Amino acid sequence: SKRLLPPLPPPPPPSRTFHDAAAAAEAPRPRARPEYDPKIAERKSGQEPLMVSQFMVELVGTKAVDGEAPPRILHFNPRIRGDYSGKPVIEMNSCYRMQWGQSQRCEGYASRPADETVDGQLKCEKWIRDDDKKSEESKMKWWVKRLIGRPKDVHISWPYPFAEGKLFVLTLTAGLEGYHVNVDGRHVTSFPYRTGYTLEDATGLSLNGDIDIESIFASSLPNSHPSFAPERYLEMSEQWRAPPLPTEPVELFIGILSAASHFAERMAVRKSWMMYTRKSTNIVARFFVALNGKKEVNAELKREAEFFQDIVIVPFMDSYDLVVLKTIAIAEYGVRVIPAKYIMKCDDDTFVRIDSVLDQVKKVRSDKSVYVGSMNYFHRPLRSGKWAVTYEEWPEEAYPNYANGPGYVISADIARYIVSEFDNQTLRLFKMEDVNMGMWVEKFNNTLRPVEYRHDVRFYQSGCFDGYFTAHYQSPQHMICLWRKLQSGSSRCCNVR
Repeated sequence: SKRLLPPLPPPPPPSRTFHDAAAAAEAPRPRARPEYDPKIAERKSGQEPLMVSQFMVELVGTKAVDGEAPPRILHFNPRIRGDYSGKPVIEMNSCYRMQWGQSQRCEGYASRPADETVDGQLKCEKWIRDDDKKSEESKMKWWVKRLIGRPKDVHISWPYPFAEGKLFVLTLTAGLEGYHVNVDGRHVTSFPYRTGYTLEDATGLSLNGDIDIESIFASSLPNSHPSFAPERYLEMSEQWRAPPLPTEPVELFIGILSAASHFAERMAVRKSWMMYTRKSTNIVARFFVALNGKKEVNAELKREAEFFQDIVIVPFMDSYDLVVLKTIAIAEYGVRVIPAKYIMKCDDDTFVRIDSVLDQVKKVRSDKSVYVGSMNYFHRPLRSGKWAVTYEEWPEEAYPNYANGPGYVISADIARYIVSEFDNQTLRLFKMEDVNMGMWVEKFNNTLRPVEYRHDVRFYQSGCFDGYFTAHYQSPQHMICLWRKLQSGSSRCCNVR
């Protein structure tokens, strides 16, 4: 069975507590079924089919691309029978653009206290396993303690929380650090928020699998993404305003690509790594934003730009195919408005360790042209499928070497070349922004002067890993979390997709 909730109620006040955030309760009876799909259970002729008993509870988001399943903000999957381990397990995960993250599996062993907890709760609680056996040594210790009168610690062992044909109540709550699952009032597992996902992204609750649903109850779920409520997330405080532009050239200019409706994302950048630029007269950062199709969004954007003085509004409607024009605008700003020695481009969901980026750039002699980022070498365009590139769009068999778009740096001479070519209407344009930059740098390298390409995976494309220079797909909450960790001297991620 599968049901989606009706429209969600209004969001709770900002001071909501752990248990206010989200709750869902149901009382299903799991049941087993034979599995005939050879991809799941291959069987020999005459062999009985594998019996499978499992169900899924998912918080799903809004579908991003036609033809793809919506993102799973949370995937909770108890498997009573049918798991490859042969044991009952609980698996939790998230999925974005059809790509699953690393699963968290609970197999009956309690998480170690030294492991990262979620709001003080263990990620996995212990339950009784079929192969649990007390050793003779542990029995001997128990008898010795009893004989000498030492009090014995009382430990209660619980069975696996689900059983076929058994009624149960499952409660899902959202805390400050992640989701928590209780079954019949007892904590079973907790799952930390994944990078790029927040509870606000969830637009529905889905239940399916081998269960009969008795009832569902939900309360206090937000009904809008933070970007749709700018008045709740824009803090009109002087401390977040950008200082006036320096009168002298700077060492680094950072252009941040953003969408008009991303009010929460921009606010998180201002309150995190962008603070570094407000303490330095040698580094400047600005958001580059195109217009939105809704007048009310553009009105809020204009108000935001006038107050914070850190937004450059480019005069065209936002579109994926026109993102490259924002990149050209960044290069022009770093050449003509605030001349900079190096120019960096990043996205509004990219967390930047500015000092580490500058250290990497400075490894190249200052008189040389440089292109720094996580490089892609000899990549070929896809000629079929959803992301196909036609021969008319790209006739060559391979792309030039290019850095991943979430964060890269070029030297000022390359930026001046791009602006000059654009002014002369000789700049070749392609719909993929990062490939475009690689194409321009390649032409500069072949016709004007050699460019030093510096590749480093720490300009990370797919999320975050410890020791990053840039971390991509960071939600507003994770921006703040990463900044706090960085202030305490740690370059570790908050959690990893």
